[in-house]
This record gives sequence, structure tokens and C-alpha cells, in this order.
Amino acid sequence: MLAEPAGADRPVAPVGLADVQAAREVLTDVIRATPATRSRALSELAAGPVWLKCENLQRTGSFKIRGAYTRMQRLSADERARGVVAASAGNHAQGVALAARLLGIEATVFMPEQAALPKVDATRGYGATVHLVGETIEGGIAAATEFAERAGAVLVHPFDHPDVIAGQGTVGLEILEQVPGVRTVLVPTGGGGLVGGIAAAVRALRPDARVVGVQAEGAAAWPASLAAGEPRSLQSMRTIADGIAVARPGDITYPQVAALVDEFVTVDDDAMSQALLHCLERAKLLVEPAGVAGVAALLAQPDRFETPAVAVLSGGNVDPLVLLHVIQHGMAVASRYLSLRVRVGDRPGALAELLGLIGALGANVLDVEHSRISGALRLGDVDVALSMESRGPEHCAEVVEALRAAGHAVFDVAGAPL
Repeated sequence: MLAEPAGADRPVAPVGLADVQAAREVLTDVIRATPATRSRALSELAAGPVWLKCENLQRTGSFKIRGAYTRMQRLSADERARGVVAASAGNHAQGVALAARLLGIEATVFMPEQAALPKVDATRGYGATVHLVGETIEGGIAAATEFAERAGAVLVHPFDHPDVIAGQGTVGLEILEQVPGVRTVLVPTGGGGLVGGIAAAVRALRPDARVVGVQAEGAAAWPASLAAGEPRSLQSMRTIADGIAVARPGDITYPQVAALVDEFVTVDDDAMSQALLHCLERAKLLVEPAGVAGVAALLAQPDRFETPAVAVLSGGNVDPLVLLHVIQHGMAVASRYLSLRVRVGDRPGALAELLGLIGALGANVLDVEHSRISGALRLGDVDVALSMESRGPEHCAEVVEALRAAGHAVFDVAGAPL
């Protein structure tokens, strides 16, 4: 449940329904009304209808264009002439860059040194000047703030501004139109602009529906901040979901979220890896790790959330190398990969027999390492390290049991008997 701010009355949200509706007028003919598609697999799991709100199909590949354009369209002629500056791990950068191009404004963007190359290239492709600084978004925000003070550019914050919150809230208006009976909206949450904006629309028009913020377990600043009654900073963050890795809630998003969001849950990297794989395989949708946080929450606790439910897929911008790693990790977590060591006799044909047995069981061998050198081996034995694709936990157990029945000693990769 949402923690009440400590020692204070519940805050008043700075952005309301009228602000979100006004932002929608600003965004006419600029954004796409992204589809909400029903997920049969998640609906069966949750025993009720579940919909996916596909902001991964939005212009620039995420919801960020909504807030960035709303903020920048309202700048004065003098402010536009001075240019804008932003800091982002990638999605806000692209939103600012495209909005600047559409509005004829010069844009400078600071991104972390390890930002995904496709996000950097896309931001430059929209016409922005990109500088790579620091390891986290907080370093970029500091650099962008200094640049704004020095060069006179207008800082377009990724989440902590009423216009940005209002623009992101237009996602909520579309959800209510596409799924009018919605009872739960699950929103990936970093700084709080998206969840706070959606909550402004949902709480005003469907007060019986719940808005749930979903954070990465390794970057969950909101629960502690809400318990303390003020924004609190994390000392460190570790997550694959760079799009929602924000160490501190904003000073403006904090009262917005504290007043309107019903609950926060966290999901770990394993859960997000599985959710990304689920979206690829079952929904045929490419979503970045941050964007699948809501799906991860549904997969982990399908009975927790009242249906009809909507999981917002907040973005689809992912480095192919990261995507490969996350898919492999998700498959391993789901027991779709099996890695083990098998002890066989050191004689001609023994390895071929072993591989033949595994093939007959329907497992696809990906990698084989044959070793005669180990202090644990008896003379005349060989260790064979195998990595293979399987069909899930039951199939993994079937393979291990068949290997044992054939007389082989079977161990996990660390050498513990299976």
C-alpha cells in the first residue's frame, strides 16, 4: 500500500485533470494514440482481462515525447531562441531532440557515458548535440543544469516539471478511453512523471481504479521516500532497467505521486528479463527492460491485481547487445537453458553416446567442453560441461534423470551433485 507521508497531511497534487486535458490539445497531431492490445496469456494467468498499453510504439519509441513536447511548446519566443538542454539515459533525450526539431529549437543533451549506442545515435539523428558524461543520469542532470546556467539554455527536466507530468498524463486519458472498465493500471516508475500524470487522469475520471507504480528492486527510491514524507536519495543503484533507474524522486513529482498513486511494488532483474521474453514470444512486442516492469509484476503476482488491468509498456528502445543478454538471462531464469557437467568414461565413442542421448531427449546442445584435467576426476573419467536449450523446468528434470539412469554422475556448473 501507499505509505502516507510521515508527520504531514497528504500532499496536494500540482497537476490535475484540467492540466492533462490541456496537454492533450497541445499534442494533437504530434503524438500517436498508441494501441491498447489485450494479452490472452496474461488474461488467463490473472483470471481476468489484461491489456498492454503500447507506448513502445510511440514516436521515438517511448512515452517521453509527450512530456517533452508539452514543456517545450509552451516556451516563450525568447526561451526558444536560447535553446534547450536535457539529461537522459536515452528515451527523454530522443523525445527532447524530436520535439526541438518539430519546434525549430536548438537542443543539447547530456547522456551517461554507457548510454546505449542506438539511443545516442537516434538522439543525434533527430538533430540534437549530444555530450556523454558520467555513469548515471544524476551526473547528466548536474552537467545539464550547469550548461543551462552558463549558456542560458532552458533545462527540460526528464520528469520534474508540471508540463512534463501533464504531457505524460495523456497516456492515462487514452487508457480510460480504450479500456473504460479498467480497475488497475500498472506503470513503470523512475522519477514519477509518468505514474503521476496517469494518476491525475485516472483518479479524476475513474476514482475506483487503482494506479500502481512498479519500480526496479535495485533502484526503488519511492517506497523509502514516501515512508519518510519527503524525497530521499538512494546511495547506489543496480538494475538492467536503466530507463527507471532514478536515485531520487523529484520535488514536484513527489507531492503528485504521494497524493494520487495507490501503491508501489518492486520487481527484480530476473522478473523483468522473463517479462521481456514474454512480450517478445507471446505479444510479439519488443520492449526495453524498464518498459516491462508492469508485466513483470503481473507475472510474479497475477492474483494481486484486480482486473481489468492495464500494464503500460513505457518504451521499446533497447541496445541489441543488451537485448541478447536479457533474453538469454530470461531463458535461463525460466529454465529454458540447462547448464551442467556430466562424468563419462574416457573411451572412444563415449562423448558421441552422451550427445546422442541428449538429442534423443529433445534438448538442443549449444556448447560442449571436454576436460580430462580435474583433481576430482578418477583416472579414466572425463568431465563434459554442457549448455543446452530445453523446454522448461520439467524437461530439465527429465534430462537430468535420464542421464543418471544411463549411469552418469551429473553436477551443476559449480560442481554440486544434481
